[in-house]
Amino acid sequence: MKFITTTLAFFFFIISGNTPLIGQVNVPAKEFQQAAVITAHPLASNIGVNILQKGGNAVDAAIAVQFALAVVYPNAGNIGGGGFMIYRSKKGDIAALDFRETAPSLASRDMYLDTEGNPIVDKSLYGQLAAGIPGTVAGMEEAHKKYGSLSWKELLAPAIELAKNGFQITAMQANEFNEYKEKFVKHNPNWAAIIREEKWIPGATFVQKELAATLALIAKKGRDGFYKGKTADHIVSEMNRGNGIISYKDLRNYKAIWRQPIVGMYKDYKVISMPPPSSGGIAVLALLQSVEKYPLAQWGFQADSTVRAMVEAERRIYADRATYLGDPDFYKVPTSYLIDKQLNQERMSTIDLRQATPSAEVKATKFPGYESEQTTHFCIVDKEGNAVSLTTTINGSYGSCVWVDGAGFLLNNEMDDFSVKPGAPNMYGLLGGKANAIEGGKRMLSAMSPTIIEREGQLKMVVGTPGGSTIITSVFQAILNVLEFGMDAQASVSAPRFHHQWQPDRIDVEQGAISEQVRTSLEKDGYRIHKRGNIGRMENIIRLPNGKLQTGADHRGDDYATGY
Repeated sequence: MKFITTTLAFFFFIISGNTPLIGQVNVPAKEFQQAAVITAHPLASNIGVNILQKGGNAVDAAIAVQFALAVVYPNAGNIGGGGFMIYRSKKGDIAALDFRETAPSLASRDMYLDTEGNPIVDKSLYGQLAAGIPGTVAGMEEAHKKYGSLSWKELLAPAIELAKNGFQITAMQANEFNEYKEKFVKHNPNWAAIIREEKWIPGATFVQKELAATLALIAKKGRDGFYKGKTADHIVSEMNRGNGIISYKDLRNYKAIWRQPIVGMYKDYKVISMPPPSSGGIAVLALLQSVEKYPLAQWGFQADSTVRAMVEAERRIYADRATYLGDPDFYKVPTSYLIDKQLNQERMSTIDLRQATPSAEVKATKFPGYESEQTTHFCIVDKEGNAVSLTTTINGSYGSCVWVDGAGFLLNNEMDDFSVKPGAPNMYGLLGGKANAIEGGKRMLSAMSPTIIEREGQLKMVVGTPGGSTIITSVFQAILNVLEFGMDAQASVSAPRFHHQWQPDRIDVEQGAISEQVRTSLEKDGYRIHKRGNIGRMENIIRLPNGKLQTGADHRGDDYATGY
C-alpha cells in the first residue's frame, strides 16, 4: 500500500478550501530505533524516555509520565481523576487496567435535579459535589505491583522535583490559566497555586509546593499517602468546605480493577481496547466492523461515500452506547452482541448511502433479554516491545475547578459522565439511560479508548486521544488513516477530523475536514454540517516492518514525541 506522507496529507487541507490547523503543516513523522514516548507535554515525554533509558519498562515509564502530567498538565494530567490503561507485553500478553473514578457512597440518582426533576447543569460540572472518588494513585500502584521494575520512589521523583522547583509554562498554558482564572477564584476562596494577581505569560515559572508535598507522601506511602492520612484529611475538608460528599470510607475503599480487554478483528488486524465501564473498546471495534466490507481505500480519505459510511456507522453505534453501556459491576452489558461482526454488518446493510438516515429514526439494536472533552492520552513502547496505551482524565478541562486546599491538586467533575437524568445530555451532548444512572460506588461511563493493534502476532500500532465524546470517532479515524489510507503516524494524527454521535443529529467538522464539494453533496442529501474547533489531541506509535518506531504527536496542542 502506498504511504501518504504528512506533506501529502496537507494536500487534503488545501483542497478543502480551508486554512490548515495551526502547527500541522509539513510536520514530519519521527522515527526511533528502540523506544518511543508521546505525551501531551514535552517535559512529561522526556521523563518517560529517561525512565526507559535507566532500564525501566513501558509501565515504569507510564507511571512516571502519569505523575509528571499531574504537575505539568493540570487541565487533564492528574492525581485527582482516573483513567484506563491497555498493556501488551513483548510476548503478546494483554491486560486492561480500570482506574476510573467511582461515585461516592452517598450519591443518588436524582442528586443533580431540581424540585421539578430538571437537571441543574452546573451542579454536576463545578464545585465539590461534581467530583467522583479519584482512581489515579491506586491505578498506578496496581500497575507497578504487577509490571513495575524500578522502585516506586524513583518513578515519582521527577514529578516531585517539577512541582517543588517549578517549570516554565507554554503559551497555550498561559492562555488557559488566564482564561480559567475567574472559575478558579470562584471555586477556591482560599486561593491556589495557579491563581495570581497578574496575568500568566509564556515562560513564567509555575511552582506547586503543596502538590510536591502530596506527591512526596505518595512516594513514601504508596496509595496510603493519598487515600489515608494527611491527604485524605485535605480531601474530606475540601468536601466540607463546599457541598461535596466524598468520605474517608469512600477513599479507603477505592480499588483499581484488572479487566479483560475487548479483542476483535478488523480484516487481518487484531484490535485490543478497553472494556466497560469504558464504551471506547466496544464502540471502536463495532465501528471498524461496521465499515469493514466497504471499499474505503478505493473510495479515498474523506471522499463522499467514505464519510457517509462512517457517519451512518457512528450514528448507530452511539445509539447502542447510550442504551446499553455502563459499569459492568452494576449492569449486565451485552458485550458479545455489541461486538458481533455479523450483527454490525447486517445492521449497515439497511442503510442508503444516497440519503442520510435521520437520527430520530435510529434506535438502539434490540438484543434478547435486554430492555430498551478534557482528557489526555499517552503512548509508550519500550526497547523490549512492551507497549502501553493510557488515557486519563478529570473530565472537563481543569475538572471541577476545585483545587484541594493544602494538597494542591484538582478534583475531577466526572459525576457529569453519569446520566443525570435519562435522555438529558451531559457536557458533551451524550445521552444515557438506566445503564449509566447514578449509584453509590458505581463507575461512570467513559468514551476513553486506549487501543493497541497487532498484525500476525506482532505489534502494529499504539493509539489514543482525549476529546470527550469525540474520542471514539477520532481513534476510529486514526486507525483507518493508517490501515486503509496508508498514512504514516504523523499524518494519521494531523489529518482533519469529523464526528457524529447520533444525537444531536449533525456531523461536527473541524477546520479543514471534509472538502466543500463533499459538504455540499452531504447537505443536499440530508446531512447537517456543524463547524467546530479542534477535535482531540491524538497520539500514535506505529512499528514499521524494519522494527523502527514511527511516532505521531498531535500538533493541536503541546504534544511531543521522543525516544531513542
